[in-house]
Amino acid sequence: MIGRPDPDHISTSFVERQNLTMRMSMRRFTRLTNGFSKKIENHACAVALHAMFYNFVRVNQTLKTTPAKAAGVTTRVWQLTDVVDMIDAFEAREERQIRLAA
Repeated sequence: MIGRPDPDHISTSFVERQNLTMRMSMRRFTRLTNGFSKKIENHACAVALHAMFYNFVRVNQTLKTTPAKAAGVTTRVWQLTDVVDMIDAFEAREERQIRLAA
């Protein structure tokens, strides 16, 4: 049940698996490294980019597709160029809004 989970079925295994995947996939999260983010904004963008790639671009071995497609969020497997195009479109829209506000 959403919002009131059954205490007998509570497990941290999914969260721990996601933490391990992120730590192993991103140099920023490996231990004893100098690949850290100096600004929190850069760190947040790196995490968002990883989540986008993991869910929309990377094909999961068990699912044989991406998690987003398996969940019905999208109808296709994205390419990395699709993600870059989406970021470019977002930044262009932000720039237009700034120019219109000025």
